[in-house]
Amino acid sequence: MSENRPAIIIAGTHSGCGKTTITLAVMAALSRRGINVQPFKSGPDFIDPTLHRLVTGSISRNLDVRMCGKEFVRQCFSAHAPVAGISVIEGVMGLFDGGNGSAARLATLLDIPVLLVVDVRSAAESVAAVVKGFESLDPAVRVAGVILNRLGSERHYQMISEAIEKHCQTGIIGAIPRDSTISLPSRHLGLHMGAEVDLNRQRLVELAEENIRLERLQEIAEQSAASPVPSHLFGNSSKKGGVRLGVARDEAFCFYYQDNLDMLQAAGAEIFYFSPLHNDALPKDLDGLYLGGGYPELHAETLAANQPMREQILQFSRSGKPVYGECGGFMYLTSSIQDVDGVVYPMVGVYPVQAFMEKQLRRLGYRRITVEQETLLGPPGCTCYGHEFHYSAIDVMPEEIRRGYILDDGRREGYVINNTLAGYVHLHWGRTPEAAACFVGMMQNPNLNPQP
Repeated sequence: MSENRPAIIIAGTHSGCGKTTITLAVMAALSRRGINVQPFKSGPDFIDPTLHRLVTGSISRNLDVRMCGKEFVRQCFSAHAPVAGISVIEGVMGLFDGGNGSAARLATLLDIPVLLVVDVRSAAESVAAVVKGFESLDPAVRVAGVILNRLGSERHYQMISEAIEKHCQTGIIGAIPRDSTISLPSRHLGLHMGAEVDLNRQRLVELAEENIRLERLQEIAEQSAASPVPSHLFGNSSKKGGVRLGVARDEAFCFYYQDNLDMLQAAGAEIFYFSPLHNDALPKDLDGLYLGGGYPELHAETLAANQPMREQILQFSRSGKPVYGECGGFMYLTSSIQDVDGVVYPMVGVYPVQAFMEKQLRRLGYRRITVEQETLLGPPGCTCYGHEFHYSAIDVMPEEIRRGYILDDGRREGYVINNTLAGYVHLHWGRTPEAAACFVGMMQNPNLNPQP
């Protein structure tokens, strides 16, 4: 495994500078050229990887040092980065933002060069000061190229390029004119969800082909010095197919880390996808359910109308078989969801509380959980890592309902009824793959204690 793996990180000076659009354009153009593009995302975001998959056809992986740990990030990159092709990694926020979870930290860990996206609107020669600051702040971060975004005119470009050439070591490899025809609408969880965006792939290709020196970008990617490491995370488990896991996947439930699903399969789970929106019955003979996050509040009316599905999931939970819900999946398992207009929609009813949407962000940040009572994630004392980002809240959960884990900020969550566990935190099992094995183990031996 000594072969070089060409790779670049496309990072920005700050959030909103245009790095997602430019990343998608680069991915689309290289893919159109017949190059094998493997997308990755720095940070915990679910939405950008969905957009990556739309333009490349390949599953995008999250590389988050803070959430997943250094060893997982190295192994995940080695397992999926192509030798004959290129890995394109989209950064998070500004290059140095996020501490141990920043794109800069990822760049130094994997020794991958960085392309810096700079929004040059309302600036000219001063852009050189910005570039010089970024290229000199941490010598271990190799800023190897600059892409100017939202350029006003040829004269505008000349002023900026002359200043950068005079004062900076990094060269310009792209200059994107102001273009309102390509922009991604925002959504309360960040960018608009990928499956609902009508991406103009041809326009993205043209944007990159006309304005970015793609040959130079590929030369820079060849400078990646990422050291391959053996990966044992997802092995070819002989236990595959041992249990049947139903995973909710549709427009309402779309936030899953692919690596979690891979770890569940490696531990012996055979996955069967179903839609709480569009199917009226669960797949047959399931041993467990996984309800991920997403946008149940945007589809609450349709979810409420699908009473057969709601009743089946409730009975499945009452049977004592394992059910795991995260964020939107947790909301679906409550008695009802109240939208921002005050309209209430009935949900599954495992938990006797209402989830209600608010206009202000309720929680945001990385989380560490410590299991206090045995759950499908493992025995007391085990830890898992993830993040939290939501605009909803719930009524006060009754005291008689067990709290399965405690968060690092002191809150007790992970609500347990029978073998159903749910809460707001999105977990990534990169640091703790044994959590996936515990989930599968409970599906194999659930200690059934049916609730009437």
